Amino acid sequence: MKRSSRLAVAAASLLLLAVYVLPLWHIDLIAPQYPEGLGLRIWVDQITGLKPNDVNSINGLNHYIGMRAIEPDMIPELRLMPRLLAAAIAAGLLVALVGRRPLLYVWAGLFALGAAAGLGDFWKWGYDYGHQLDPHAAISVPGMSYQPPIIGSKQLLNFHATSWPGPGGWIAILALATVVAVAVFEWRRARAPRPAAAVGAGMRAMEAA
Repeated sequence: MKRSSRLAVAAASLLLLAVYVLPLWHIDLIAPQYPEGLGLRIWVDQITGLKPNDVNSINGLNHYIGMRAIEPDMIPELRLMPRLLAAAIAAGLLVALVGRRPLLYVWAGLFALGAAAGLGDFWKWGYDYGHQLDPHAAISVPGMSYQPPIIGSKQLLNFHATSWPGPGGWIAILALATVVAVAVFEWRRARAPRPAAAVGAGMRAMEAA
């Protein structure tokens, strides 16, 4: 690996430290009775409200339509993700230190797979919460589900829900894009034709040996 590639990988790995202190995702809800909005902030190890009482307010609303309460302590991913993030950072720094292309390819692939698995798990979490409803809820609309979008906007009864990456999420995306770009660059560089002079020198060295 070129020195610039190793520095880029190290920088991308260190960028991931910001995920420990910045929210990964935002989910915001606006309705006529809540013009100031309600919001959830999903961090690597917790779920908080945009405002101090928002989680309780959302849980109260969810109770009426039969959704389970959002209880961060009952979500195992919030205990697992900080460890996985630490492993990803350590692996990235190791790749930068060793500077071997095969390690870079493996780490880039695992990083991308981990990001895809995280989004898939987030989707499943939203699906379960939005579809597994109490049939005896005070408000029951046949055929209605309340799964928030992963990215973008969606109307849920009288609530307009929006979901976008938070600062930590954008930083993780930037880090992933950097690592993938470096891997592609190094892969193409390894397969580029060698200059004729270099090839001739290599052949002469082999003949001399």
